[in-house]
Amino acid sequence: MNLDFFKRKRDPLALQAEWNTKGEKYATEINEMIEYGERVGWDNWKGKPPEDKRDHLAADVIRLLKKANEEGTVEEFRKNFPPAHAPFINYFEAQGQSIGQMHFIHDEKIVFLTGTPYQKRQAYLLDGDQTIPLESTIESIGKSKQNDVFAVLDKGKIVTTQGWEGDIIESFDLQETKGLGVTELIPFNDGKRILLVTAEGIYLISKDKEIMVHPVPDLADEEWDQSIDMENATLSHDNQYIIVGDQCSDHRILNAEGMQVGEIGPQSSYPHFCLFSKDDSQLITNSCHFYNGLTIGVSSKQLVGIKIEAYEESDLYQVIDDGMRVYVGLATQEHYILGDAYGNIRAISSEGKCIWSHFLGSTIGGLAISDDEQTLWVGSCTGMIHKLRLGQGHRDTHTIGNGNHFEEFRIILWKGESPMIW
Repeated sequence: MNLDFFKRKRDPLALQAEWNTKGEKYATEINEMIEYGERVGWDNWKGKPPEDKRDHLAADVIRLLKKANEEGTVEEFRKNFPPAHAPFINYFEAQGQSIGQMHFIHDEKIVFLTGTPYQKRQAYLLDGDQTIPLESTIESIGKSKQNDVFAVLDKGKIVTTQGWEGDIIESFDLQETKGLGVTELIPFNDGKRILLVTAEGIYLISKDKEIMVHPVPDLADEEWDQSIDMENATLSHDNQYIIVGDQCSDHRILNAEGMQVGEIGPQSSYPHFCLFSKDDSQLITNSCHFYNGLTIGVSSKQLVGIKIEAYEESDLYQVIDDGMRVYVGLATQEHYILGDAYGNIRAISSEGKCIWSHFLGSTIGGLAISDDEQTLWVGSCTGMIHKLRLGQGHRDTHTIGNGNHFEEFRIILWKGESPMIW
């Protein structure tokens, strides 16, 4: 769909004035509402949600953004037109695409993929603000929890390397799992095994074996179907534990060989996400209901033999967050950073304290953080990647959130368009 028919050229100065006046008003009102709701309680909020009334300006702003990219004047444009989310919903629906499997390489470089497991994907290297396409046959990219091991699935073969494009550690010619759409690809820290997450099952891949570790086969059911929804999994940073789950299963705790040693039932409707803290002292599991969810934390000392019943309060866990449907997350030295279905990213401590929140909009599908934990890249289904300098101060008065983060730029990767910087 070509959205150019929305265009109605306006005087640039008048356009800029209206964009900034309404944008600042909207962001201020949203931030005030969020502050009130979190401080006093959302049940006490009686006002109407603020509205961003700039949809009619979107086509002209995009036209000027394209011109700025062509002429190399993006910095000036960014100053005059701070970015937004709501006015461009029509563009996201028509041209947006999922961005995920984001991994930090070094310096200012990350790697990522566009597309979902069931689509033709494209891998890219983002070097500074330059978007460089990689081989079109790459299906999936993963990175180990420690030791800087990368895994690339290309033409039915997984190759692990020491560092990005470094020395080859191992190669795996897939047989049973060849051709499956990969939700996540996680190499072990030594590069000798792979945790492969797909909607047709979660597999433990070694040089000579492809063992399905989830779901557990129902041998009594002749019509048993191994396909799953909301498939999710993670490794502990020391690779001692494998966590697996899906819409119809509890989060199952497996040892390093894939044998179940514990089980954590969902406290919302459906298991959706799992992650260990950076020091492996805690496991968090998220379960969702529509666009909301509940995240609980469990001490890793209790994992062997643990049995947490679904939908029951227990001293075996603590509530980490009671609102987010978590799609992606990472662990820093101090806290978790989680991305949700509404387009929020939040830093949350292992005790369940929200340290900061930052709104970007639409479902968050990818996160990558620099080794010094000062720079965060965020990808969403808008077809955008946002590069944030954490704690460096808001760049403009249109920012929604209390994280005090500086957005250096956002890369726009819309279908049918060349990459644009804003």
